[in-house]
Amino acid sequence: MNTRTIRLGLVAVLCAVAAIQAIAGVQLITPDIIAGSGLVFALGEIDMKGLTELIEKQGKAWEEFKSANDARLKAIEEKGYAPADLIGKVDVLNGELTKLSAECLALQVKANRPGTGGDGKIITPEQEEHKRALGRYLRKGEDANLHALERKAMSSFSDPDGGYLVDEAMESAIDRIAAAQVAMRRLARVVPIGSPVYEKLVKTRGVSGGWIGESEDSSESTEPQFSRIQIPVWRLYAEPWVPNDLLEDAVYDLEGDLGVESGITFGETEGTAWINGTGVKQPRGFLSYSIVANASYAWGKIGYIASGASGAFAASNPGDKLIDLQHALKPAYRNGATWLMSDATLASVRQMKDGSGAYYLWQPDPLVGFGGRLLGSPVETDDYMPTIAANSYSISYGNFQRGYTIVDRRGVAVIRDQLTKKGTTKFHLSKRVGGGVTNFEAIKVMKFAAS
Repeated sequence: MNTRTIRLGLVAVLCAVAAIQAIAGVQLITPDIIAGSGLVFALGEIDMKGLTELIEKQGKAWEEFKSANDARLKAIEEKGYAPADLIGKVDVLNGELTKLSAECLALQVKANRPGTGGDGKIITPEQEEHKRALGRYLRKGEDANLHALERKAMSSFSDPDGGYLVDEAMESAIDRIAAAQVAMRRLARVVPIGSPVYEKLVKTRGVSGGWIGESEDSSESTEPQFSRIQIPVWRLYAEPWVPNDLLEDAVYDLEGDLGVESGITFGETEGTAWINGTGVKQPRGFLSYSIVANASYAWGKIGYIASGASGAFAASNPGDKLIDLQHALKPAYRNGATWLMSDATLASVRQMKDGSGAYYLWQPDPLVGFGGRLLGSPVETDDYMPTIAANSYSISYGNFQRGYTIVDRRGVAVIRDQLTKKGTTKFHLSKRVGGGVTNFEAIKVMKFAAS
């Protein structure tokens, strides 16, 4: 296990441990324990004072939120309404919880940002030679013999359509940064391919069967039915600009900076496509398919459960519809299923209790990350999900590993351009990516409407 993996795990545990502290009512980790445990070395560049303060704030905010929200719910039950100042207090504390979760995620992303040293992997002489040649090209534009070197260095070669392929360490750095940013890359199945199109056959109907007597003949067998899924790849690009003075500075980590900047841009561009993409010159997001009432579900469509009110949850027992949505997914898919929604939507869900008023539907859980659990299943937040509005599909519940596939065509290409703007070099990095639903049964959504 490399140092970066250890550091990332420690950040996740320390940020999430506040949830345990809130539930137990005991401060399990104090600043003194952290300072004396050797975590300072493991966490490296992360500000320790900020980290310990964040842990303490999370536990306190959750307790204060529960207390204020309990008072709000009690006022509504007794008086039919809650005082404005109490509502405001709940909103402020809810916002604080969301903010603290975002800060925890930011620490995770920071800990996950790699250099380009290969993560402890053994680098072959061919890969080392290619890395040095790529560095000369990026800094000085020297590309002699670079194509030949990249063919020798890479286990599988992908035509870069102009430009040169970045080395494997830099490409994996880009992928890790994108995954840390975008929920769908963590949730969906990711398949590397070497062709322009990914194809998959899905059996949507099996053969017939039944019971017969000893002397009876079986009925005519129904043939199995298949659906052919095709996911094309599309070109995605990022264009960092670097002043030429920096290129001449040997201390400046050019490869690391290009990896971080392009990884963030790729992540932001992909993030909306996995959810809302049209499928035209970009991946097709799962919300762009035909969405029908779950009672009318058919293969090729995605089923929805209505929230019970236009642009809102139902006024009474709003959590019941979340339970309906969870059980709209077949039991075979629920093992591994995840809720997906924006931070703003989670802030509303966080306030809900069960029908008895005794338990919150959402609970913090350090084992599944910063989104916690809703009705026992993990929650992932992604602000590319629509905010709650009339007829919006703002909550999804599904087994995305089985329901959605992201395809990556091997290779990230880079083209160096020092002519477009004097004194600055533009780096055009591109890769080919696709995505689409591969199992329509495995994803359900909530429509914020009366029906």
